[in-house]
Amino acid sequence: MPVSEHGCRRVIVAITGASGACYGVRVLELLRAAPDVEVHLVVTKAGMMTLHHECGLAPRDLDELAAVHHRPGEIGASIASGSFPAEAMIVAPCSIKTLSAIAHSYTDDLVSRAADVTLKEGRPLLLLVRETPLHLGHLRAMTAAAEAGAIIAPPVPAFYPLPATVAEIVDHTARRALARVGLRDLAPEAWDGDVSGRVAERAG
Repeated sequence: MPVSEHGCRRVIVAITGASGACYGVRVLELLRAAPDVEVHLVVTKAGMMTLHHECGLAPRDLDELAAVHHRPGEIGASIASGSFPAEAMIVAPCSIKTLSAIAHSYTDDLVSRAADVTLKEGRPLLLLVRETPLHLGHLRAMTAAAEAGAIIAPPVPAFYPLPATVAEIVDHTARRALARVGLRDLAPEAWDGDVSGRVAERAG
């Protein structure tokens, strides 16, 4: 993803009320450490509750992880306009409520509005939809969002890198998401196909 004319790569991150707040936090941490990235963050009310319950974090704990913080009801925020240049948006995690709003252009808060703008401007929008099992309504909402241009990326753990901790699983998923929207410099280590070597290393 090239640096834009405004001198940095602007990325919008939203954290909603689904389980898996750690994914959003890790995405923010990775972006914070990346050069020339300006993060615009929106955390919904339910997202704040989940952050506190699952991660022991308060909104102020995210202050250093984003350049700009937007309130979820701030419909007039910069990221609500297509004239505001941003390279990509990630919703991590994405609740079914947020997925449904995005799928049907029901833009009653800043997350769904910014996502709708991202789609209409042809920019990458990735949704880490966190729900299971999925009923037909969920699947149809995913299909509608995908047909509108969204990337549906449920945070399914990858075990081929032989993760030893939950943190490693979360990190791999977050990096895959960032790479998928164009931030290839944050991608996880590429798979080299050497299954036997990895198994021997872990056994040793």
